[in-house]
This record gives sequence, C-alpha cells and structure tokens, in this order.
Amino acid sequence: MLAGLYLAIYIACGVMMVRWLLPRHSPMARVWLGVSLGLLLMMWLPALCALVLDFTGLAHGVALAPLALVTGGCFLLRDRRSPAPWDERETTLARQALLVALPLTILSAYLQYTHMVRVDQWGNWMVGQSTYGDLPMHMSFVTGMKNAAFPPDYPFYPGQQLSYPFLMDSLSTSFYLMGCSLQMALVLPGTLMMALCYLGVMILAREMTLGKKTLVLATLLFFLNGGLGFLYDFDQAAGHEADGSLTVVARVKNILNGYYKTPTNQPDPNNLRWSNVIADLMIPQRTLLGGWCMVIPCFYLLYTCFDPGKRRQLGSFRGEAMLGVWGGALPLIHTHSFVALALCSVGMVVYDLIHDEERGQQFLRYVRYGAIAAVLSVPQLVLFTFAQVFQGEGSNSFITLWFNWVNNPYGNGELRDFYLWFYVKNIGLPVIALILAVIEKDKHTRRIFSGAAVIILVAELIRFQPNAYDNNKLLYLAWLLCCMIVANWCRGVWQRLRGMRARPVIAALAAVVLFLSAGLTLWRECLSNYQAFSHNAVEAGEYARDNTEEHSVFLSGTQHLNPVSSIAGRTTVCGPDLWLYFHGFNTAERKQDIADFLTAPREHMDVLSKYDVDYIYVSSYERSSYTVDTTALDEMFEAVFHNGEATIYKVPEG
Repeated sequence: MLAGLYLAIYIACGVMMVRWLLPRHSPMARVWLGVSLGLLLMMWLPALCALVLDFTGLAHGVALAPLALVTGGCFLLRDRRSPAPWDERETTLARQALLVALPLTILSAYLQYTHMVRVDQWGNWMVGQSTYGDLPMHMSFVTGMKNAAFPPDYPFYPGQQLSYPFLMDSLSTSFYLMGCSLQMALVLPGTLMMALCYLGVMILAREMTLGKKTLVLATLLFFLNGGLGFLYDFDQAAGHEADGSLTVVARVKNILNGYYKTPTNQPDPNNLRWSNVIADLMIPQRTLLGGWCMVIPCFYLLYTCFDPGKRRQLGSFRGEAMLGVWGGALPLIHTHSFVALALCSVGMVVYDLIHDEERGQQFLRYVRYGAIAAVLSVPQLVLFTFAQVFQGEGSNSFITLWFNWVNNPYGNGELRDFYLWFYVKNIGLPVIALILAVIEKDKHTRRIFSGAAVIILVAELIRFQPNAYDNNKLLYLAWLLCCMIVANWCRGVWQRLRGMRARPVIAALAAVVLFLSAGLTLWRECLSNYQAFSHNAVEAGEYARDNTEEHSVFLSGTQHLNPVSSIAGRTTVCGPDLWLYFHGFNTAERKQDIADFLTAPREHMDVLSKYDVDYIYVSSYERSSYTVDTTALDEMFEAVFHNGEATIYKVPEG
C-alpha cells in the first residue's frame, strides 16, 4: 500500500509536469511521458537524498521535498497554451494500443510473474530460462541496497564501489523497503516499464512513420524480432527417421524443452545471436529495461523537437530542456542507452547541418540540449562509468577495437558468417528492406537513418565491455529506429501491390517469415521453469535476512545462486566470475583466500580479519566445490543455523 501510494505521487507529479511544459503534444503522449518522467524522478530523487541519509525510509520521505520543488518549478515555467485535445487520431491510437500494447503487456506480466522468483507448492523459488543467470545478481543489488550507504559497494565484492548502473535496481529496493515482497518489488516496476516501452514505441512510430497502420508494423518488427533462425530448426522437417527425430513435432518439442534451442538464440553451432527482445533482454536484463523505458521518451523528444516537419508544432525550448535533463539522467540507469542517444544525436546533428534550411538555429537548439545533458551526465560518467571502464586489463579491458560484433568471436577478423548473411539470417528479411529503403532518395528516411547509422558504425567497430555480445544493447536501439524506416518502405510496397489477388497470401507468408522465430521463442519462454533456490536454501537465506546484522559480511563460495546475497541482501567476500569478470574484476586472490580458509580454517584465520567476515556460510555448493574442513568449523565457531542444505557459523567479535 505504501509503495503504491509513493509511486502514485511521483506519477501524478510527472503527468502534471509534462502537461504544463508540453501541452501541445497529444494526450496519450503526455500521459506516457508523464508516467515515464515520474519513474525517472522516483529513481533519482531518493538516490540523491541517500547520499546524505543512506537508502532508507527517511531518505524516501525527504525526497518528496525536491519532488514538490521540481513540480512547482514546472508550474511556474509552464507553457500557457491550451493543451492539445483528444481527437480521432488519439482514438485510433488507443484502439491500436489495445490490440498491440495491451496483449504484449499481459504476456510480459505473466513472464515477470513466472521468471521473478515464483514460489512453487514446496517452497522452492523458481525462475525462467532467461533469468536463471542474471536475476540473482539483480536480487543481490535490490536486497543489498536496503538501508545501505550511498553510493553502494558491490554486495558480492566489498570494498569496490558499485559502478554498474544501479538505479533500476534501487527502484525495486524502494518497493522492497516499503513493504513489498521481493518478488513484487521486481515484478511491479518491471511490468510497468515494459508496458511503457510498448506504448512508447507506438507513439514514437506514429510520429516517425507515414501511415495510420505502419506504427503497428514498426512496433511488431521491433518487439517480435526473430530472423530466419526457424530455417535451421525445420530445414529437414519433411525427412524421416525411425526414431522420429526429424518430424515437425519432435523439432518443436526440442525448441520448447531444450536449453537455448530457440530460433533466436543458438550461438553454437548456428551463430544465431539476435535474441528476441522480450524473452532475452527486457525480462532478464533489468538495467536494459530501465534504460529503454527512459531512452524511448528521449528519442521521441529528439525527433519532435528537431525534425523540420515536427518542430514547428511540437518543438520548444521546454522540450529541448526536458530532453537534456532526461538524457543527462541516463548513465546510472543504463549507460548503453545514454551512449545510443548521444550517437543518434550526433548523426542527426551532422545530417541537419548539411540539409536543414535553418541549420544555424538548429545547431543552437542541439547545443542547448547537449549542454544540459553534458552537465548532468559528466559527473556520473567520471565517478562511476569511467571507474569501471578503466579498471580492466588485457582481455578483461572494456573499450577495444572489435569488428562485426559476435560474428567475429575472437576479435581477429575471422568472421564466422559472410558479413551481410550474418545479419540477414539473424534479423531477417527486414535487413534487405532497410537497404532498399535507404537507397531511395527520401529525406525522411535518410534523416532517421542518420541517427541509426552512427550507432551501428560505432557498435560494429568498438567493443565496449569484455563481453562483446553486450554491444547488442546499442545495436537494438539502432534497429528500433530502422524499424520505422522498414515499416514505411513496406507501406509503399503494399500500396503498389494494390489490385493483386495474391496480396493477402503475400501478407500471410510475410507474417510467418517475420514472426515465426519470435513466436516459438516466446512460447518456449512461457513454458520454461527452473529452480533457482530450493526451499532449504530459501530457509537459510531468510534466516540470514531476519537474524543477522544488515550489511554483515559472509564468507561463502562463489556460486551465482547464493541465498546469502540474493535473498538476505548480505555482503559476500566474492561473487561469481559469471558477473565480476565482465565487470572488469580479477577475482583470483579472493577466490584463493576463500578456498584456503574453507580447506584449512585453523591455518588461515587471517582471511576472516582481512575481509571483516562476520559469518561463514557452508552449503552443498561449498561442500562439493571445496574440501571443507567441517570438523574444524564445528569446533571453532558457533553454528547459529543448520538445515539439510546449509550451515551458518558466527565469527566471534575480535
């Protein structure tokens, strides 16, 4: 109840701010922008207050004061023109949203429920295929930031400031702090943000595309992306074997029951890497979801404020300033989204300086927006992002020249697939449509592509993290813009086919080719069900949560499914390389210290003082991964908790 009321206050303020500052934008756009702005402020204002008051209930209460000041300031600076009314255009969009955004939101709510620690009848905590790897990390951030000092440290690498963008997870911490269960603290903001992404892309597409129905196609092309991966699954579907392994039914069962056997995600052997954005990005990658929820409004403001056909009606200094503030707030929400927005802006600046008749005034508009964004973003980049970027070494370094993304797995120029074919089979026929559309001499198309092209060029030449795959976080946002171009081109082709009796057949075949891979992937994700924490592990984690001091330090193994960090929110000496390696850390020393202590605790008591350890956690993982001297531990320390899965020992003070 308290969390819902707190959220409602921010949303109401956000909607009022947008109503006062951007009244000439359409009603649905204002509401969408307002709700998104409310979430942006709910991420940022409590975090800023936490720099002084820690991330506590008091900080959240105090944050309402700057919220009131910002809201009042927007009222004083309001645009006094009457707001744009609801019209037939809005009614059409509302109907389209009911047909597209609402079903996708319902699907997303179901996936959020099943993938975010769903509790089964035996008390085990279950997750989905796509959330099995990274969700425990986000859970540790969410639980670990409760009442923590800000800026926080890594909960599974104490002593190192958390440079990973954390505001999406701190938003869930706000819900958790106000009484929501951990599951609801993950599900509620996740579902709301996915709904805003769907509606936001439709509103963006309404401005960028040229027909009444093209916005639906653009939205489906982006969210139901899949490519031609289904050809690999069904290329021998008409064959026959005695065991039936080549039948269509057997192949579908393999997709639905296998581990990453979907047509959109088969790194080996088929080099299928263009994962479906709903199943493999928005659901499991919570930071990306927060970034997309915030960068789509930025794309909308960038387009409506600066496009020659839109700026006279929708552009204003207030819109430029809002874009600058919004863009400047992105780095600690999702750095890749910030980079994508910056690169898109560069591309459009260059295009407008060449083609815009008001290039001088247009350049000044960009300067105003860019200056505001720079003032707000540079402190985040210097204090957080750059600290992470420059701490890696060798193959663990962040920024590296790297051609053609994951099609060049070792960075040495040896491509697994022919360059164009890699993208055709991964993204599908829309890649061909994009090339054909860009060839046309159309200013509208080329201006949008100027923003996407710079993102693509940079993402194709530079690796920004040790995991080259993460460049897709840039490429997908470029593809979002490209979907607008493809939808417009398809509209033109469709109009030229008017009068052909085969036109419905062509549409049906195109729908199969475009969306079959995505459909199979989402079907599989809906069925996926994996145990993350057994009921005994949950019991151990809940004991640690309820009976140990907040932010106490545990020595445990480096498993990624660790209830001490994920459920209890306690600090562990070292987490898994599954996360830490790709965040730029060399964990060799800490892992050796853990192994030394668990193997011979009497000889390595210095490890406990080295890391200020308060408790020792020994579970089935530690017992199977190390030769744990449990006899010594039982003799030296008090066992404060024990069940069939784990034992927790308390380290005496001093």
